[in-house]
Amino acid sequence: MIKVGFFSSQPYERPFFPDSPSSSVELVHFEQRLSARTVTLCQGLDAVCVFVNDDLSRTVLERLAVVGVRLVALRCAGFNNIDLEAAKRLNLQVCRVPAYSPEAVAEHCVALMLSLSRKIHKAYNRVREDNFDLNGLLGFNLSGKTVGIVGYGQIGQALDRILRGFGCRVLVTDAHPVPAGIERVALEQLLKESDIVSLHCPLLPETHHMIDAAAFAAMKDGVMLINTSRGALIDSRACIDALKTRKLGYLGLDVYEQEAGMFFEDHSDDIPLDDIFARLISFPNVVVTGHQGFFTQEALAEIASTTMESLNAFERGQLPPERYRL
Repeated sequence: MIKVGFFSSQPYERPFFPDSPSSSVELVHFEQRLSARTVTLCQGLDAVCVFVNDDLSRTVLERLAVVGVRLVALRCAGFNNIDLEAAKRLNLQVCRVPAYSPEAVAEHCVALMLSLSRKIHKAYNRVREDNFDLNGLLGFNLSGKTVGIVGYGQIGQALDRILRGFGCRVLVTDAHPVPAGIERVALEQLLKESDIVSLHCPLLPETHHMIDAAAFAAMKDGVMLINTSRGALIDSRACIDALKTRKLGYLGLDVYEQEAGMFFEDHSDDIPLDDIFARLISFPNVVVTGHQGFFTQEALAEIASTTMESLNAFERGQLPPERYRL
């Protein structure tokens, strides 16, 4: 039997990780995020299971190692929140869920695109007030538009398939080779030619703020930008400047650079403390969702299945499956 601390635990996740009397994995749920302040809760644990906004910095990992934690299981694909070098030095095993449901995120991207292109968010509010005026709701077709996909992993590929069904021309930029028949171009050309740009790459030192003032300057006037990957791919201040000058005509975000401590929690009665975020959502051509691109029944079932496979292997004294390890 191994004991696993399940941090950032949400009620919607627990049905996918049911308690079983015959299970050799005991999950201890903590609503708190894992951080230097909450790492004291890990005393007596063999492993921790964490999400996108948990803190797995060197300091936290060192304290996990001291109390006997031997495995960090990320129930997500991204791993920018963990110091992998420190984990290796401390002999902490790390695993993740590299592909839970690419279609879930890709479909959410298209939902953001359609909401913005057809002004669904504005129309929804009008109709609730018995306002059926069409003035100000003029949209545009996706058919015939050029969409640039930055990062051609499984999500990027799923989005490509969907967009081709809409009749879009798809441009791709990726550090790795792409299949034959895909129009792969340099990032500079993609930004220059795309009507819509969608980000699907990991957050690494070389991709941090990859969409900055220079990148916006290279884009078409009135371009649409979609980000369902990691918030820090975009320089938020440069984004606001681009919105103010109308260089950026439409913005769809499912992630935000400073979302830790904000997303996945109810702050409806709090005074907003993030001035940049407050400014972003004040624009009428911006739609923000709270990191819900992954949030489908199918994706949660796959996340749970993959995570439990890794934890059960660890309980048997084995390493998590190779395809899940970092």
